[in-house]
Amino acid sequence: MTFGFAPSTGSLHPASADTTSRLGRTLEPSEWAAAGIPLLRNPREVVSGLHARHHPEPATAVVAVLDAEERLTASASFARRSVVADGWEFRNALLAHLRRVVPHDLRRRTPVRTAVLLYCRDGDERWTEEDGAWMWGLRDACTLHGLRCGAYITLTRSGWQVLGEGRGGRRPSTGSRPSGLAEAAAEAEPPPPRSGGGAAEALRRVAAR
Repeated sequence: MTFGFAPSTGSLHPASADTTSRLGRTLEPSEWAAAGIPLLRNPREVVSGLHARHHPEPATAVVAVLDAEERLTASASFARRSVVADGWEFRNALLAHLRRVVPHDLRRRTPVRTAVLLYCRDGDERWTEEDGAWMWGLRDACTLHGLRCGAYITLTRSGWQVLGEGRGGRRPSTGSRPSGLAEAAAEAEPPPPRSGGGAAEALRRVAAR
C-alpha cells in the first residue's frame, strides 16, 4: 500500500490509471468473508462433480449454478484469456457463459439459485491478486444475472480449497486423474457412522425398550 498525496486525475498516466482501476476490481479475503457468501453443505461433492465433468487444467474456470437443494443445474468451463488479472474482464467472461447455460433470475425478488466458481491454477492455495479479481467478477456477474453469489474454489497441485472458509482437501487436484461421475459421487459421500462407542450403545438400549 502506498501512502502520501494522490496526484490529480488529469496528471495520471494512462497505464497508472488502468492499474488503479484494476485494483479497484478485486476483493481482499476479508472483504469476501464479510460479504455473507453462503457455505456449501458438501463442498467435496461439488468439487468432485465439477472435476469429473470438465477435467479442468491450469488457467481454466468452471462456473456452476446450483439450485436451492444444492443440486447442479448447469455448468460451463472456459480458459482464461485476459492477460492481466482484471475483475471486469473476468466478470464479462463469467456472465457470457452463464447466459449460455441458464436463464437469468432477475424477475425474482430474492435469488433462489447460487453460482459457484472453481478455478484451476498453478501455485499453492494462498490467496492471490488473480483470486481477488475472480471473486469480484463472480460477485458482479451474479448480481447482473439474478443469482446468489456462492463459493470461490481454487484447484491446485496440492488439492482444492474454498477460499474464505478454510475448507479443502487433497483430492481432486490438478494432477489427479479425472474420475467418472459415479466414482466422484461415491468419493463425496460421508463415511458411514461407526458401530461402536457409547452413543451407539445407548441407541441400541433405547431401541430394545
